[in-house]
Amino acid sequence: MATEIKYNQRYIWLISLTAALGGFLFGYDWVVIGGAKPFYEPYFNITLPSQQGWGTSSALVGCMIGAALCIWVSDKFGRKRLLIFAGLLFSLSALGTALADTFWWFNFYRIMGGVAMGIALNLSPLYIAEIAPAEKRGMLVTFNQLLVMIGVLLAQLINWQISLVDKDLSDTATFEQIATSWAGNYGWRWMFAAEFVPAFLFFVLMFFVPESARWLVKNKEVQKAKEVLTKIGGEFYADLSIAEINATLTKENLARVNFKELFQKNILKFIGIGVFLSFLQQWSGVNVIIYYAADIFQAAGYTLKQMMLNIVVIGSVMVLSVFITIFTVDKFGRKKLLLIGTSTMAFLYLLIGLTFYQDIGGAVVVFLVLTNVMFYSFTLAPLLWVVLSEIFPTRVRGAAMSIAALAHWVGNFTLTFSFPTIKENLGWANNFWLYGLICLLGFFVLKWVLPETKGKTLEEIEKQFINK
Repeated sequence: MATEIKYNQRYIWLISLTAALGGFLFGYDWVVIGGAKPFYEPYFNITLPSQQGWGTSSALVGCMIGAALCIWVSDKFGRKRLLIFAGLLFSLSALGTALADTFWWFNFYRIMGGVAMGIALNLSPLYIAEIAPAEKRGMLVTFNQLLVMIGVLLAQLINWQISLVDKDLSDTATFEQIATSWAGNYGWRWMFAAEFVPAFLFFVLMFFVPESARWLVKNKEVQKAKEVLTKIGGEFYADLSIAEINATLTKENLARVNFKELFQKNILKFIGIGVFLSFLQQWSGVNVIIYYAADIFQAAGYTLKQMMLNIVVIGSVMVLSVFITIFTVDKFGRKKLLLIGTSTMAFLYLLIGLTFYQDIGGAVVVFLVLTNVMFYSFTLAPLLWVVLSEIFPTRVRGAAMSIAALAHWVGNFTLTFSFPTIKENLGWANNFWLYGLICLLGFFVLKWVLPETKGKTLEEIEKQFINK
């Protein structure tokens, strides 16, 4: 019967690409701060480690708010309306951050952008998953993740190019010289302002995409859902999909979440694994490399313009690493890849720490950092979300994943905010050795407690590991 369905490929790709712009904006907003940091800090005279940490991590407070917002209102107002709202926040944040004349307003607009990031990271892939035909869902959701990495790379490219505009700024400029330069007064503003173009485009285009058919059926708007599904795959596909959605919703209503189940011994064990993996992904230290890349490369002996180029190379490695995951995750399995990632990163942090301890610097540091980013980007970075989507039982999956996702943002904020203070007290070498110890701890914990889920259906995973 499936051969009777002829999908409107152009329409499916257009609405998926529009929604995936949310992922792209998340990627851009996530890392633009790293390249702007060497310039806005002199402008605002940011010298205290606590101020440095707050400027870099304030958006993550917004991310936690945005993620929590999705838990409470995405089912009430729908995916489309919240993504439109995210587009508006992205647009206002880009302009507000660029025009900020005090550090307080700078962080206010960064938090606003963070709320949009929290919404986009949750709802862009969810919207695509709910709107896409089953046989195309994996590819289209993966495409969203690819756009996240492209957003990361584009932010780094734009930061680099803007940093090159100020020809009068010396490669060895001091903090005070940067503060009085064009780059220190205006350049960093354009790094944030550049996001307004795709953000406003996302805001406008989201008005023209349909609401999730699954959400429409759940909210008794069956005729609207049928119109959307008919446009995607024809009338037969629409009728078949609505019947399947209704059957699923009936099961969901019969198995309404009982939050007391979250405290059952077997389920609590897997929530603990999810929370641990979320914190491990963050406290493995790679986000410090992303956010504080300029400081790391400067400490390794690179000039201002050289370190901006090195940051671009980091983004390129992250994009290319996504393809490694795509081709290996179902072949080698989740657990094996995570063990490879954590053990290799622990060893690489040992070497990175030694380079700073021995004051080696230069190309050796860049090579080790890029290798570390590569292993992170095809193991811990994407596999967190794969594992979280698989290890929780169906009846509490949404609530359990929300707890783990919140742990992810708490881990991100605590890592980013605390780094300047930790580095100030421990020094560069000890700081990287600390992350190496965390990765080593992660290796042994995951080896002992994480089940391998490769090749198993969700029902098989639940029966084998949770309800035994």
